[in-house]
Amino acid sequence: MQNNLWNILKKELRELFRDKKSLAMMLVIPIFIPLLVIGMSALFEAQVSKDIEEYNKIGFAYTLTDVEKTIAEEINIEIINGNEEELKNQYEEGKIDLYITKDENKYIINTDGSDTSTYSSNLMETYFNTYKQYLQQNYLRQNNLNPDEVLNIITVEETMVEQDNYFANYIKNYAFLFIMMAITVSATYPATDTTAGERERGTLETLLTFPIKSKDIIIGKFLGVTISSIITGIISLILAIISLVVTKNMFSIYDGIDVMYSPSTIIFAIIVIIAYSFFISGLCISIASTSKTFKEAQSALTPLTFISFFPGMIAFMMGITTTPILSIIPFINFTLIFTDINNGTIDILNIILMAVSTIIYISLIFTHIIKQYKSEKVLFAK
Repeated sequence: MQNNLWNILKKELRELFRDKKSLAMMLVIPIFIPLLVIGMSALFEAQVSKDIEEYNKIGFAYTLTDVEKTIAEEINIEIINGNEEELKNQYEEGKIDLYITKDENKYIINTDGSDTSTYSSNLMETYFNTYKQYLQQNYLRQNNLNPDEVLNIITVEETMVEQDNYFANYIKNYAFLFIMMAITVSATYPATDTTAGERERGTLETLLTFPIKSKDIIIGKFLGVTISSIITGIISLILAIISLVVTKNMFSIYDGIDVMYSPSTIIFAIIVIIAYSFFISGLCISIASTSKTFKEAQSALTPLTFISFFPGMIAFMMGITTTPILSIIPFINFTLIFTDINNGTIDILNIILMAVSTIIYISLIFTHIIKQYKSEKVLFAK
């Protein structure tokens, strides 16, 4: 049995590494990970380093006092005066970034919520906070009260506990999502070729005439696809780490920040990659085995690429954290556990539940595949 299984595995690996398309899926897909990391870093850099002159043209539909003009000048606001209708037209034409109207002591910031307007709104919040503070201090002095004793009754300071930040965590978590997608894409082609492809070429029928148990054939094919997936995942992880080193030196948003995965994060990331590779490889073989042609199998497996990515992406964007229940839900559990590990939370129970549930799913998948391979109706249907 072991010799038969080993021979099947060697056959699958030999065909895998000889097939240019399989190699391309296994080795080329991970190249997109550095492009993602560098691209997202450049995007964040552009947002953070945006020149104030790109969003500081502010319309005022009322006359500013000397104090307001001084505050505006100090924070580099370019004042555009006019009535509300004129300013509205200028805003629609893109000549100003937003405009302010006033109703007694109520100031209204008129904006459409675009990216540029968001920057302008933040600028105006700083302006109004400064102006409000001036008015409060002036009022207190007029009433013979010390502004410092009233306005500065408490002091708040912020200390960075860990050398990490939003950008680093966001990019590292998204990189792992793309690693999972790369593993999925890498598994689909060899799984399709070794099942539907062999059936279409007629080599599967020949293989089944040998004195080899169906179980050995299935396990050999499964391990071949899994090894391909693991290689893709490890290469993707290595490229992600290299990309983080490169972006650290390229972009100022990471100055003084540790963007690297910690050693424990790398170890657990590899564990998650291996577990996911086993799961997705079995699932791909199970689906492809029911297809009559290579093209049909490819069409059936295409949705898996999106399924492997979007649940985790939605969970990440919504800030969902891992729970014992979520640890056993396929696809989303791998992403959530990695996100927790990347954020410094290592919950052994959730990791064990992920591993055990993955083993159970693979066992169920194997049972299904074995039934397929023992059914001549399924194997040789035209």
